[in-house]
Amino acid sequence: MARKIGSRYTAHQILGRGSAGTVWLGEGPDGPVAVKLLREDLASDQELVGRFVQERSALLGLEHPRIVSVRDLVVDGDDLALVMDLVRGTDLRTRLDRERRLAPEAAVAIVADIADALAVAHAAGVVHRDVKPENVLLDMQGPIGPGGSHPALLTDFGVAKLIDSPRRPGPPPGGGRLAPTRIIGTPDYLAPEIIEGLPPRAAVDIYALATVLYELLAGFTPFGGGHPGAVLRRHVTETVVPLPGIPEELWQLLVQCLAKAPASRLRASELSTRLRELLPLLAGMPPLDVDEPEGAEGAEPVHEESCPATSQENARRRGAVPLVPGTATDSNRDTHTSMRVPGPDELAGGALGTARVPRPAGAPRPGSARHRAEAARRRRLLLTTAAVALAAAIGVGGYLAASSDEDPQRPPDSRNSAPAAP
Repeated sequence: MARKIGSRYTAHQILGRGSAGTVWLGEGPDGPVAVKLLREDLASDQELVGRFVQERSALLGLEHPRIVSVRDLVVDGDDLALVMDLVRGTDLRTRLDRERRLAPEAAVAIVADIADALAVAHAAGVVHRDVKPENVLLDMQGPIGPGGSHPALLTDFGVAKLIDSPRRPGPPPGGGRLAPTRIIGTPDYLAPEIIEGLPPRAAVDIYALATVLYELLAGFTPFGGGHPGAVLRRHVTETVVPLPGIPEELWQLLVQCLAKAPASRLRASELSTRLRELLPLLAGMPPLDVDEPEGAEGAEPVHEESCPATSQENARRRGAVPLVPGTATDSNRDTHTSMRVPGPDELAGGALGTARVPRPAGAPRPGSARHRAEAARRRRLLLTTAAVALAAAIGVGGYLAASSDEDPQRPPDSRNSAPAAP
């Protein structure tokens, strides 16, 4: 059912739902558009509306072929909407869910496109703060690139920051303490400095984008899995594990961009250049043959299409949590979190360690039903082998005893004695 968005736009059909609102296929004076209509409770927050208006120039000023441009901001009654370019395609999370991992050439080409987008944004002083596959759109009508990849565009610049920015400073009504500093972003992709309470700079986007590249190659993020608090701690205390089968040059690039120290990471423009230089080296390489790491939590993966009830659990294992506490994770995992900054004691996990090692392809996940069944089978086999060995030992002992009693007239040690002298 069509609905008016302000005086210039009409929303015709829902394209998708996220934790912050609903995306509609719309029509405007210049043709088709995508309209991101924020939730009514957000639209009724006057402070939030004020922040959107203040950021209007930043939202409308980012223009680049690899950025989903914001054309207009609509504030009309209970409606607060971003009017954006319409990209006819899908998001990277949907493709990753379908294929699990991409060939290195395609993965690198997509990430290079997003690095181009970040270079433009960072030059304009804008930090995205929520780079993840859900915020990468693939233009299926665009030209085919390296590895069969479609052009990739980055969307939702600044939306997480605007929605979750702290309220105005000052004590709450009636006095009291200020609210604690909070973390904004999706746990799997958060840079260590954000977790430690430092202000987000351009380097946080590079860390998140390198995490996305790792996920495209491996099928899982380097520090994800389990409760968001555990994921945050891993970002600070663990080092990333090498992925078997990728060229050393690509691995070193990943390590540099996943460095704990922000100053050690590349700038977005440098990352884009380096990635494109590696494309000829990656031509024709198949997707990596690795599985999720040892120690990953949860049950064996289940196809969500065949068992929809598992989608929320699978999203939880990836570290995704709802934007609004207490609500269910959306099916498209358009999620981020706003958590307080953990204290040093909470982040301390002992000495700096190494992240979980990927399992050989096909090996069961520890703690899973398949893992328990195989462990039980091994125990049964061990017990059976021990029983057979014991039975064999008893049988041999009995045979030797019987042999020694065959000639009662013969001295017990006659078989080992010399003949008697005449």
